[in-house]
This record gives sequence, structure tokens and C-alpha cells, in this order.
Amino acid sequence: MGNRIYVGNMNYATTEDELRDLFAQYGEVKRVTIVTDKVTGRPRGFAFVEMSSDDQASAAIAGLNNSQFAGRQLRIDAAQERPRRGGGGGGGDRGDYAR
Repeated sequence: MGNRIYVGNMNYATTEDELRDLFAQYGEVKRVTIVTDKVTGRPRGFAFVEMSSDDQASAAIAGLNNSQFAGRQLRIDAAQERPRRGGGGGGGDRGDYAR
């Protein structure tokens, strides 16, 4: 499963310290990252929490999924790895130009 947790449906005013305190009841929190919009810098309503062990992460998911926090019902789940996107160079149909 892994020790990285997805936290969704967050109140936009939630801070990293508040999330750290919430998850600390299930074990050692190694890292909290609130995802922000690249342009505006505003929170996007979700975060990732990294616990120090898989067992702690499992306990946090079981204990906090669908719980109320800061006026919202949180969605807590194991974080999924994002597929790597192709980087830069080439590929794709560019069309032919008459010369």
C-alpha cells in the first residue's frame, strides 16, 4: 500500500499544521503537502500526508476516511502514483507543409 495518503475534499483554509495534528493521532507524520494552484497559489482542496510506516498510514485511512474536519467530510485514501508524462521532444502529428 505505501505510507503516502491522499486527503481530499478539504476546507480551503486548512493549514499543514492542522493536518499534521489530525494525522499525528495515528503515528509519526513525516510530511504534509497541501497542493496549490500554480498560477494563483491558492489551495486546490487536497493534500498528501506521508506517515512513517505503512501500518500507521492504514490506521489513519481507516480512522479518518469520511470523517468531518473543518466543516467538510474528508476523503482519505492511499495515494496513487501518477503515470509519468512524456517530456518535451518530438512525437505527435505535426502535419505536412507544402514546400
